Amino acid sequence: MQGSKKLMNTILGCADDSLAGIVACNPHLQLLQGHRVALRSDLENIQGKVALISGGGSGHEPAHAGYIGKGMLTGVVAGPVFTSPAVGSILAAIRAVKEAGAVGTLLIVKNYTGDRLNFGLALEQARAEGIAVDMVVVGDDSAFITLKKAGRRGLCGTVLIHKVAGALAEAGVGLNEIVRKVTAVKKEMGTLGVSLSPCSVPGSRPTFELADDELELGLGIHGEAGVRRMKITSADQVVKIMLDQMTNPSSASRLQVRPGDSVVLVVNNLGGLSYLELGIVAGSAVRYLENKSIHIARAYVGSFMTALEMAGVSLTLLLVDDELLSLLDSDTTAVAWSQPAKVPVSGQRRERRAPKEPSEEEESSSPQGPASQHMKKILESVCHTLLGLQEELNGLDRAAGDGDCGSTHARAARAIQEWLDAKPIPGHPSQLFSALAKLLLEKMGGSSGALYGLFLIAAAQPLRIDDDLPAWSFAMDAGINAMMRYGGAEPGDRTMLDSLCAAAEELRALKKPKGNPLEVLAKAVKAAEAAAESTRHMKAAAGRASYISSARLEEPDPGAVAAAAILRAVLEGLQAKPV
Repeated sequence: MQGSKKLMNTILGCADDSLAGIVACNPHLQLLQGHRVALRSDLENIQGKVALISGGGSGHEPAHAGYIGKGMLTGVVAGPVFTSPAVGSILAAIRAVKEAGAVGTLLIVKNYTGDRLNFGLALEQARAEGIAVDMVVVGDDSAFITLKKAGRRGLCGTVLIHKVAGALAEAGVGLNEIVRKVTAVKKEMGTLGVSLSPCSVPGSRPTFELADDELELGLGIHGEAGVRRMKITSADQVVKIMLDQMTNPSSASRLQVRPGDSVVLVVNNLGGLSYLELGIVAGSAVRYLENKSIHIARAYVGSFMTALEMAGVSLTLLLVDDELLSLLDSDTTAVAWSQPAKVPVSGQRRERRAPKEPSEEEESSSPQGPASQHMKKILESVCHTLLGLQEELNGLDRAAGDGDCGSTHARAARAIQEWLDAKPIPGHPSQLFSALAKLLLEKMGGSSGALYGLFLIAAAQPLRIDDDLPAWSFAMDAGINAMMRYGGAEPGDRTMLDSLCAAAEELRALKKPKGNPLEVLAKAVKAAEAAAESTRHMKAAAGRASYISSARLEEPDPGAVAAAAILRAVLEGLQAKPV
């Protein structure tokens, strides 16, 4: 199995290029010459304050450089992908912040052996040089029921420690006090991850294999496999399994959360999960916690600590009080820190009552007389015509679309038939058009449903004022103009507008006195049918057909054929009764 494709210059230079790119786009950052180290560009502003340095292997972006800024980290040291940074570079970063006037330096390190060793070595050398430096090792992993000798791995919760320590340092708190406070905070935190796919280090194969119907629970952030493999299930169920394990009383790595406790929730994209899925997981987590009577003080959702392209998510919970929340809410210039609303998530009103739909009584307010019954017969004729054309329209649509034009129109026809059987139709033409528009928008679907809905809504407006013969021509023009305005097509673009516009041209004779309406409509129908036939010679300029070579379009446009057929059915319905 080959590694996944990656967009980079060289495998060996990818970590350097990535860090340099982040710095190039962020004026608040600068590189330390000769080292894979990024620092605040306003380093002089840390004079008299504690500096914060973190880091680790690359591949966790936006960690760690994205958290450099006032109110968070002073600098970071990056290693190769998933590999601890060099001791010399860590020491150079410590010396740089000391030179800038820092009164002390705190190293914030994730609990991995390589990071502990290399940061620890740099710390000892710095102390030997007389520099005030201390280290906090973060282990927030809640995957293991029985603790390993190496302890809990450092995961996404480390970012919360960056934020808390950064707020304290910005406020001028001393090194020893920062260490004391963040040591207490890190004990009140847990993280658990789940993945749908592995990742691959540049130039290497995927770090593990997963079947299509499996997911990995309890994995770290370096591509390693988790503690449990399970069949994929719903997001709600996956989130329940994750949070149940994180708070399992029999687990040595549990986070003890009780009803009434206040927590911060972090929903972290491990790199390759779509934001659609991330939102679903976030909603599941909020519902689960609130059903357990756990108060969610803040929720951060995004990519905070990733593992290259791994399609997965981790959940972090941190028990908080007002003092801790104020530190998390404090301002920072770090570009990767999410800036959520500084109010609780729980207890908020998440839905607003929708405005009431217009009363259906208005639709039936006009008397039900012979004219209404005749309109019903005309609609039945239209439905019968469209159902009979289903296969023909589908066949025409296969050349340039997805072959469903006839099915879409048949769906509309069946919806109208059910509606006609269920209730009396509105007595006034404008009310009838409005009701039909609502029905087609709901039941027909596709662009056709939207276009017919637009036509009918717009056509209803002139008929509200008057329903004499000239008004019907105005209604036709209004409907066509709405379709052109919002649909983007024009006559000659090989769409249903070709038929409708040809018919509208003839219907303008209705505005003249003493015109025979049936004769005018008959001419309009013939013009529409001729226009539909002429579309076989047109190059499609709008709709899905515009993306297909015109040489393949040897049949008339199905939408134009359908529109002409509808007008023919209306004419035949009207001819069945003298007007």
